[in-house]
Amino acid sequence: MKNTKYTILTAFKNIVDNPHATINPAKISSNRINNVGDALEGYIKDSVVGLLGQSSIKDSERDILYSQAFSWLGNGGNPPDCIIKGGDAIEIKKIQSLNSDIALNSSHPKNKIFSDDTRVASGAKTAENWVEKDIIYAIGSTSDNSELQRLWFIYGDCYAASREVYEKLVNAIGKGVNSVPDVEFQKTNELGKVNKVDPLGITNMRIRGMWHISNPSKLYSQLVNQTEDRQFYLLMREAKYQSFSKEEREIIEKISKNGFVNRVVEIRNPNNPANLIKARLIKYEI
Repeated sequence: MKNTKYTILTAFKNIVDNPHATINPAKISSNRINNVGDALEGYIKDSVVGLLGQSSIKDSERDILYSQAFSWLGNGGNPPDCIIKGGDAIEIKKIQSLNSDIALNSSHPKNKIFSDDTRVASGAKTAENWVEKDIIYAIGSTSDNSELQRLWFIYGDCYAASREVYEKLVNAIGKGVNSVPDVEFQKTNELGKVNKVDPLGITNMRIRGMWHISNPSKLYSQLVNQTEDRQFYLLMREAKYQSFSKEEREIIEKISKNGFVNRVVEIRNPNNPANLIKARLIKYEI
């Protein structure tokens, strides 16, 4: 296992080999799994290290594999939820229905993550020596009986605009509040905080952004099959796909199953929808 190369491609291959998943906390062996969102996170991490379908695995064995595969395992607050060692970051989102919007809370959408971003977990910043990383949004929805129905792995640069687009709005809000006379504006990791609102100076107000982004199944509705029981999608720029080694790409390219597709598509550039960019769509619909 020590020489295994962990990537999103191997994770997707492991999911294709084990597509019937129940995202139920009671079915997860680790006593650290407390809710369905945590259970989905455990499922994603298990897919990276190749533990899907291995219900008898001990927590101590899982810990060893996780330590080999990941440099960061999340803190339950700031993004990302994990970082593949020497590779991509993953942010995991559980949603209620196939087409629900995704709540990002106080962290705006990210096309990539940067170590100088105050909203990125401090532990993630020091887990490796890095400045910029690609980020994958892993978005899963389950049926009423907790079966995984649809899972998206979508790279941030196929989904979100550059961070300057969002920070421009954040900065404008701060400037607007700061222009109000007789209040004290304090910049925070949220949108900000207004201190001393009243004459006694005893009332403060937090300004918190609650960011949402449309489901990729809406953005890429032409790529989604609404009639199958289970759907798994991986979308990245073609340049990113080609950046994986030949051996890593062959893991995916050798898959031969009904419902499996690996092809080049054209998508709108999130920074300029007038421009189309080549992307790699890998999907498995059963």
